[in-house]
Amino acid sequence: MRKNFYSILVATILTFVCFSVSTAQSISDLRINEVMLENTDNYVDQFGNRSVWIEIMNLGYNDVNIANCYLTNDINNPKMYRIPEGDPVTVIPKRYFMLFFADGVTQHGTQHLNFTLETKRFVALFSSDGRTLIDSVTLPNLPPNTTYCRKPDGVGNWQVSEITTPGATNDIFDNTATANETFAKLDPYGVIMTIIAMIAVFIPLWILYRIFEFIGNVNQGKFKLRRKKGAKEDSIADEEEQISGEVIAAISAAIHLFKENQHDLESEIITIKRTSKMYSPWSSKIHNLTKTPEVRRNK
Repeated sequence: MRKNFYSILVATILTFVCFSVSTAQSISDLRINEVMLENTDNYVDQFGNRSVWIEIMNLGYNDVNIANCYLTNDINNPKMYRIPEGDPVTVIPKRYFMLFFADGVTQHGTQHLNFTLETKRFVALFSSDGRTLIDSVTLPNLPPNTTYCRKPDGVGNWQVSEITTPGATNDIFDNTATANETFAKLDPYGVIMTIIAMIAVFIPLWILYRIFEFIGNVNQGKFKLRRKKGAKEDSIADEEEQISGEVIAAISAAIHLFKENQHDLESEIITIKRTSKMYSPWSSKIHNLTKTPEVRRNK
């Protein structure tokens, strides 16, 4: 039972650690990545309309559900449009994008907002509590069919781009070296990579070792305490069962007296007395006769 308890405890700790790592990337990983203010000859939505569109990117490495978050064009009205829940399209895969259309036609679906950007060139994304600002951008005047986008995606500086990439990366024509290429230049022989891999393996093993060592010490401590307590109880019981010498002496004396009183007191001296009659009186009848009573008269 105890082994099962500790197994469940360790599994719970590991699950909590893994869950913490997996949930570390969440709504806060969303970014406004690209916005088009005037669409005359660009992206067409599912209804065949050319609308102003806003691109949201998931920077994390796990899927993020944007449902119940808010999009607005007014910082003083953060709950202008709540993204409905229950639509699979609101789940943004890792390192991927989702488009929203600022056309004011919400009956066209989840991705169609209830506001436009004709008068206000501002977009903000709020968390599901309606108070926490996740990201925002104020757009400059843009020529038709151009976008205001971030390069690199989600983290770079905002810039005007004539090459629009709705639902795709903004780095498609960027010649900047990737992280892998940069790391390859820094570590051409793989020494740093080897050290990192060893650290990634041995540190969790060391943590598990310390956890199991702690559990073992706790068990040993409890066992020693239990054994010491049992030995103490046994010694107390032995002391309680042990009979003192005085009691044993009293019992011995009582037994001795009891045995002595079972026989009459007998003299150990033998006396031989000679008789005055020289004959054997066994056949004499004189002892069987009684005297004739005599009458005594008072004078």
